[in-house]
Amino acid sequence: MSEERDDGEPLAPHETTVLFGHGDAEQTLLNAYRSGRMPHAWLIGGQPGIGKATLAYRLARFVLAHPDPTATDVQTATALDVAADHPVTRRIAARAQGDLLVLERAINEQTGKLFTTIRVDDVRRTVGFFGATAAEGGWRVAMVDAIDDLQREGANALLKILEEPPPRTLLLLISHSPGRELPTIRSRCRRLLLRPLGSPDVLRALAAATGRADDEPELVQAAAASDGSVGRALRFLDDKALALRQRVLDLIAQLPNPDPRGLHALGDALSGTDPESLATFMDLVNGWLSQRLTPQANDAAKLYKAAEAWEVVNRAARDVDAYNLERKPLVFSVFGELAKAAR
Repeated sequence: MSEERDDGEPLAPHETTVLFGHGDAEQTLLNAYRSGRMPHAWLIGGQPGIGKATLAYRLARFVLAHPDPTATDVQTATALDVAADHPVTRRIAARAQGDLLVLERAINEQTGKLFTTIRVDDVRRTVGFFGATAAEGGWRVAMVDAIDDLQREGANALLKILEEPPPRTLLLLISHSPGRELPTIRSRCRRLLLRPLGSPDVLRALAAATGRADDEPELVQAAAASDGSVGRALRFLDDKALALRQRVLDLIAQLPNPDPRGLHALGDALSGTDPESLATFMDLVNGWLSQRLTPQANDAAKLYKAAEAWEVVNRAARDVDAYNLERKPLVFSVFGELAKAAR
């Protein structure tokens, strides 16, 4: 089935019922739920665009549709599937499920753009949300997409819920870089790290998202260049995005001493207000930083440098996007931080 809207745009994670890859991770969540000892909080981490939010919504949908983990249909389930015509599926797709609270960056009504962070006042809504009785007598689920967008105050407010979770509550924290989250948050969550998808899964997801055949050369090329990210592959359906990718990768390969002329050329290529080009640039930058923030990295100094670079470059990119600032200075600033992290 094609996972796209009538206007041809790919479905958002809360709308789609299909997950490609991550079968082991899905089985881990299903087994934990039907064991009767479901952790109250999960930290679902991995690179951007690989299906973390889609998996989180599948779990939320399943738990809300099947509130009794001992029920026969739960015990015999082989995946977190819920029918597309199920009331919970329809309500979540319409953002009308009362027992699901999703915290994400909101639209600033004054500028018409997203806030650069998830506001602390939104995080505090979880206190009242979890304090209320579930509308259908089951679970209450809160999702943070992504926890990377929380300010320190928001993270501290979330920590209070993590420390004293009410019964039958579930927190799903999505992180593009779980290695840089507060240790106090990580220690109170069950961690589930997703690996980049294999090219065949990316290609299948790409075909489903676009409604096109999976043997089309353009799709095959985008999947091969995606490094396991469906979100990245969707951007690479544009030839300009592929060319931009190569520019960025060439400069990353030169770290810690990228060619200044190449940085100028990249800044010129990013000039303008096209949000997709900036998103492609930052996606590649964050992909490189994510690799240096994996739990396998045992060099504390390098981890600190990478985490610090992540904070600085993403804050700068959000400001550029929010206030329509020049992008060439951002390129030099970002690569300056990457150079520090690479040394």
